[in-house]
Amino acid sequence: MSSIGHATAKASTSERLLRALEILRLKSQPSQQAALLEYLSQLMRWNKTYNLTAIRDPDQALVHHIFDSLSLVAPLSRVLSLNQTETPTVVDVGSGGGLPGVILAIMLPNVRVTCVDAVEKKTMFVRQMAGVLALPNLSAQHARIETLELLQSTLVTSRAFASLQDFAQLAGPHVREGGYLVAMKGREPTEELTALQAHTAWSAQAIEPLTVPEFEGQRCLVWMQRKGNT
Repeated sequence: MSSIGHATAKASTSERLLRALEILRLKSQPSQQAALLEYLSQLMRWNKTYNLTAIRDPDQALVHHIFDSLSLVAPLSRVLSLNQTETPTVVDVGSGGGLPGVILAIMLPNVRVTCVDAVEKKTMFVRQMAGVLALPNLSAQHARIETLELLQSTLVTSRAFASLQDFAQLAGPHVREGGYLVAMKGREPTEELTALQAHTAWSAQAIEPLTVPEFEGQRCLVWMQRKGNT
């Protein structure tokens, strides 16, 4: 009976994922859908020992981690697809257990994704996921972003890393010429935008509202470029 209950719960999760992908207008292969569900399962399993996330409930993690990260895929791919001369790259700063980095690697197989985090057990988990999910485009570095040699990335993103000012000052050097810093936020961060403009070499080019399936709060992306870029 327990196995039947588990299968039913898993089917329900699969159905919710398919609906979310439809809402976000994301095309996906069955193998990608399976990888997303396996990642969620592995995250919850590892979390019992390694405390990768404060969210313990798989249903909540599906929305607050998987769907939340999936909401970035279309906006980021829109910009990444403009780069036709070389493999586009994304650096995910303060990635934790790979959010959104692992999700991006699953959904964007032609993009090279590097997850950076200062907590070793979290980067160890990301490396494990690269193997388990067969993601050759995914890697992880255990370091503080400001200590790394310049990564020259197309996009440098963060989901829950720091204020816009700190993000720009610490991670900005890793953005290649013409690239973007992209920060995921809740409500439009008015005070952070003011500090960014006043104290850094970066300015916000756009604030893009995000739709996160089954999520009731507000989410947005702040797109930043070096001042003087067009």
